[in-house]
Parts: sequence; C-alpha cells; structure tokens
Amino acid sequence: MHTRVLGRTGIDVSEVGFGAWAIGGNAHGNSYGPTDDETSLAAVRRALDLGCTFFDTADVYGWGHSEEVLGRALEGRRDEVVIATKVGGDFYHGGVGMNFDPGYIAFALERSLRRLRTDHVDVYQLHNPPAEMMADPATYEVLETLKAEGKIRSYGVSVHEPLEATLCLESGKPDVLQVPFSVLRQEWTDGVLAESRRAGVGIIAREPLGNGFLTGAIPRTARFPPGDIRSYWPPGMVAARAQVAERLAFLRRDGRTLAQAALRFLLAHPEVSVAIPGAKTPAQVEENLAASDAPPLTDDELARVRSLFERDFLL
Repeated sequence: MHTRVLGRTGIDVSEVGFGAWAIGGNAHGNSYGPTDDETSLAAVRRALDLGCTFFDTADVYGWGHSEEVLGRALEGRRDEVVIATKVGGDFYHGGVGMNFDPGYIAFALERSLRRLRTDHVDVYQLHNPPAEMMADPATYEVLETLKAEGKIRSYGVSVHEPLEATLCLESGKPDVLQVPFSVLRQEWTDGVLAESRRAGVGIIAREPLGNGFLTGAIPRTARFPPGDIRSYWPPGMVAARAQVAERLAFLRRDGRTLAQAALRFLLAHPEVSVAIPGAKTPAQVEENLAASDAPPLTDDELARVRSLFERDFLL
C-alpha cells in the first residue's frame, strides 16, 4: 500500500482508505442496504492487515453505529490508523436535522470519541454545512478550540459542489476538503484541485466508485432494498449510471478491475491525498486496496475518460 501526505496536516495516510458509510447499516435508512456486524468487523480488520491506515466515517452513519463498529474493530490498534469522522447531522433530538452550533459540535465530538473508543480524532469534518458558513472564519473557531484541547488533530469540511470548496478555501481555515470526486464527477479538476494544492489543503475523494456503479457489477435494471439511498433513484437514473460503467469497459485489463481503474483515475491526480471507497465485506476491501498496486491508467486512457465526461458519457 502506497502512502501520501494529507495536505498541510503532515499526516501520512494510505492512498486508498476505507469509507465506513455502508457499515453503519440501514436501520435508519440513508445507507447502502443491510449489513452484518461480524462481516463489517472482518472487513475493517482485513483492511488493517492489508496496510490501510485511513478510516473515514460520520456520526450520522447508522446514527452512531458506523463509529461503534469502527471502534470495536480498531481497538488495540489505534496507533496504527488515522480516524476521520464528521459532525452536523443531529440525530439526538428526534429525526435528523442539521446542527452546527459550537456547543453541539463539542457535545457530538464527545459522543463520537466514546463510540470510537479513542481520546482524539485525527480529522474532524463539518458534514455539508450551509454555504454561508463556509467562508466565515468564525465557523471554525470551535474546531480551533477542540484542536487546542487535543481532542482533534486537524479539521476539514465535507462539501457537495466546487463553489462550496472554493468558499472553504477562501476562509483559509480547513486543513482538508472531502469532495465527491470520481470518474462520474470530474468537475473538481477545473480549479478546486489546483486551488487546494496552492493552499496546502488535502483532498479526500469520497464516493470514488460512484455509489457502486463504477464496479460494473450493477445492471441497468437493478432495484435496491429499503434503507438503501439508491432505492429512491428513478429507474432511468439507475440505467444511466450502469450504462456509464459499460462505456468504461475499455479500462478493464489484466491485473486491473473496473473498480480499481476508477480508483487509479483519482490517484492520477497528486492533489488527492486519499480515496475512500466503501466496503461491506473483506472481498470488497481486498479489491479496493489492490488498486494501490494496480497498473496506472495510461495517458490515452486518462484522455478517453476525460473526453467521455465532457460529452456526458454519450458515444
């Protein structure tokens, strides 16, 4: 497993990490279908054994359950790993609402630390806050306080759109940005990556497998169980995503699966510190982490992938 530095934090991380959204389970919806905790624990431990050092979760994933599973799996090996979690989805006061009040952030961190069985988080991220907060330096004062107290080592923001990333960078505060960067969402290359590099801000690439479609294993006619976020997608959207994977079949070759090629696309961008594909099983972990040693995309393959994106994947 190759490593990279997480921006100006100076923290070394495996270039392929473990996205722990799915292992939160689907008891509260907004996940990726049913999970089995013993299988999830085995997946996390397999990732550790294969050299993965970066584990990303959020308190709202399974309403704390993802953090609990990670805490159990990583217990006794805390010093070997970098843990990132997020705050902002308040599930403590009935349903889920957004809450970025400084007092709430401090409260939620204490709960996350307890579930993760640790005394500090390496990367604490605001989980998709309102855009008007992102460029305001005052937004980050509570995170600076928590950093001074030793409860977090660094902090960042999880965003949806390039404009939001730019607003965060304008504040000069976050150490990292987590963005939905993938073959399907390449708009980050138009400016955000260069801006982040100049600012020394590390990029965490989330949803690098396009919600599972860039594995090439989901057919056009797929339907998803309740609790899976994709169960809300219209059939046309599912079919279109599956068709994109079909058009990327040229990336498959000896020693590299389509999923690994999708991850290699991200790793071709040096601004990306770590890609965090999700995994629910040890087998998925093995395929994801093998991308670090899989053949890189050639210049021609990179050009074809970029050209397809520019044409909305129309042939």
